[in-house]
Amino acid sequence: MTATDVRVVRSYPLTHPTVKPMLDELAVEYLTRYAEHFTEDDLHAELERYPADQFAAPDGDLILLLEDEVPVAGGAFRLRAEPELGDADRLSRPGTRDDDGLPTVRTAEYKRIWTSSAHRRRGLARQVLAALEVRATARGYERLYLTTGPRQPEAAALYLATGWHPLFDTTVPPQDGPLAFEKWLCPEYTAPQS
Repeated sequence: MTATDVRVVRSYPLTHPTVKPMLDELAVEYLTRYAEHFTEDDLHAELERYPADQFAAPDGDLILLLEDEVPVAGGAFRLRAEPELGDADRLSRPGTRDDDGLPTVRTAEYKRIWTSSAHRRRGLARQVLAALEVRATARGYERLYLTTGPRQPEAAALYLATGWHPLFDTTVPPQDGPLAFEKWLCPEYTAPQS
């Protein structure tokens, strides 16, 4: 970063033109790593799977990290209201999901964590994760959840290095399914007794 670079974190609606570079590069990244699972149309449908309002207040946010007004990294969160993936025996606190896999505590799901290919290896993803965590905490979330793909080992390593708990066995080579992680925002939380 030069003296003229100014790094700013700003919220945007999913439909804002400034978000487009993030979505475009994520599409290329996913197509490159998972080409046999997606056509280009399938991939764009996946990136648009969640309505834009889910990534806006009061339950969500989408942020971009800007340098000189250019997006270099970003990510989003939304209220998780669907069954979760992961080995129930690996949950760091029992009773956090019901029998159908639905979260039983207010859970923010991280989505679209991205760093521009021209700006990687600078710690920007860590900054995005930290900024999202501050915002999720301010919105009353108790727990964070995310998934990443098995062909994204750098993402899995980042999550492990930043305090996320894997909901899968890290000693077994990943298969084709998503790898789920959780992180608690309120360490004093006591899970309901079953």
